[in-house]
Amino acid sequence: MGTECPTEVLDLLRAPPRLGGVRLIAVDGHSGSGKSTLAARIPGAHVVSTDEFATWDDPVSWWPRLARGVLDPFAAGDPGRYQRVRWRNGIPEPGDWVEIPLVDTLVLEGVSSGRLSIADKLSALLWCELADPRARLARAVARDGEASRAELLRWQRFEEGWFAVDRTRHRASIRVTV
Repeated sequence: MGTECPTEVLDLLRAPPRLGGVRLIAVDGHSGSGKSTLAARIPGAHVVSTDEFATWDDPVSWWPRLARGVLDPFAAGDPGRYQRVRWRNGIPEPGDWVEIPLVDTLVLEGVSSGRLSIADKLSALLWCELADPRARLARAVARDGEASRAELLRWQRFEEGWFAVDRTRHRASIRVTV
C-alpha cells in the first residue's frame, strides 16, 4: 500500500455516526501491524492513539479514562479531554492534557481500540493484518528501540490472548494489510 488511503477505507467515511453525531472508526490489530500508518492516512479524521493510555503493565484496563474523557463527552455532543501517558527513561508518568474539539470523524487507533464493549458505537472497525509475529516484532522494535524487545515479546503474548477472547479480527468491517 502506498501513502494513500485505501478506497475501501474511504468508503467507510460515509458510514453513519453512532457515537452521538460522531463517526467513530477503530483501527485495531497486533503491535507492528501498521495501525498508526493506516490511521494517519484517513482524511479529515482526528486520531487518538491507545499508546497515549497504555503502558507495559496496563495494556487495556485504562479504558475508563478514554471513555470518560473522550467517548462519553462526544456521545453527549461535547468536546473531549484526556491526560496522555508520557514516558521518561522508560517509565510511564502522567503527561500533558489533550483537548479534542468535537469532530465529525474520530479514529481510535491501537491495540484494543475496537473492543467488543464499544461495538455498538463504532461506525467501522478496521483490522490491520500482518500475520507473521516475527515481522510484527521487527517493526515494533524498529519503532520503539532494541531495549523494548523483551517488553514487546511479552506484549505480543498478551495480544494473542486479548484478541482470542475479544474476537476483534472477526468483527472487523474490513481487513487491511499495511
